[in-house]
Amino acid sequence: MSQSFDAIVVGLGAMGSAAAFHLARRGVRVLGLEQFDIPHNLGSSHGHSRMIRLAYYEHADYVPLLKRAYELWEELEKLSGQKLLFKTGGIYMGPADGEVVPGARGAARQYGLAHEMLSWDELRKRYPMFSLPEGYAGIYEPEAGFLLPELCISTYAAAAMNGGAELHAHEAVMDWSANSRGVTVRTSKGTYNAERVIFCGGAWTSQLLKELSAPLVVTRQILGWIGPRREAELFSLGRFPVWGIEQADQSLAYGFPILPNVPGLKLARHAAGEPTEVDTIRREIGEKDEAEIREIVDRHLPTAAGPIVGLRTCMYTNSLDGHFILDQIPGHENVLMAGGFSGHGFKFASVVGEVLAELAVDGHTRLAVGFLGLSRFRVKNG
Repeated sequence: MSQSFDAIVVGLGAMGSAAAFHLARRGVRVLGLEQFDIPHNLGSSHGHSRMIRLAYYEHADYVPLLKRAYELWEELEKLSGQKLLFKTGGIYMGPADGEVVPGARGAARQYGLAHEMLSWDELRKRYPMFSLPEGYAGIYEPEAGFLLPELCISTYAAAAMNGGAELHAHEAVMDWSANSRGVTVRTSKGTYNAERVIFCGGAWTSQLLKELSAPLVVTRQILGWIGPRREAELFSLGRFPVWGIEQADQSLAYGFPILPNVPGLKLARHAAGEPTEVDTIRREIGEKDEAEIREIVDRHLPTAAGPIVGLRTCMYTNSLDGHFILDQIPGHENVLMAGGFSGHGFKFASVVGEVLAELAVDGHTRLAVGFLGLSRFRVKNG
């Protein structure tokens, strides 16, 4: 087995598997390293569904990346023959003067995205299953939908291997070093050399990059599935959109249709949860976790009330400002990282993989990712 490669990708979750694929398709000799299975359910990219949307209220500069992400997901579908992206339409609701609805409307108008504004009365008529405070408004986006995270990762990994990449599961990185001549990565099973390395370690990023100047906080998150006691067909795929409702504390309650092979209606809360460490995260489910899911149902989807049919933990890796980090590690021109996806990054995996491959091979990318660079933290920290 060769111990030398052009590039090493550390972490083969959503971002790493996509990066390995995009590097391999450019003829780069790639080694991908993953400490668990490919894919696995111990990090941030599992749970049957992940939302994708274009009218991005978080920051309008994400929209060009999202447009490219959609193209690349559809390209992967054609290449693999797998159905990965489902466009259900999406409805985002909240105070007319809040963050979600005005932010999504602003992004939609700036980039000419298809959308429809809905008043509180119009929301009640079109989506009677939702219970909303009087005065809430909504924005409907027809291109929104969801991705199948586990299948997306395994499809990218398989495509990477078909393109010549060498992927190793159950091989944890112990340490690494880099200089102008290349990088050395030592794992639990061997030592590898390459011209460059890309770290896509998710919640393990801080362990892999101990001197990273931008702190990352890992939090424990809950995903839940409810079995509606009545009118379950109202929430089925093909009838029910993906959705999000802004909360008084600026968190977002969100959810998906019932998938054909997954029991229950999935929903969760988008906000940084309980801070944790990756090696000691509490994976056991407790009463407080169930209460978090039931509270969303009771408040906003009373017609979906029913028994809990699933509860899972996952992790967010939160940057200081909630935006991603895509950049070169200071002092190392041949070391790149993708991290701090803060609970809203999965949908970007296809384009993040392409960006990382371009940065690694060409030294620059065609897409505008400067706003996701590490320099923003150095400026803030003085």
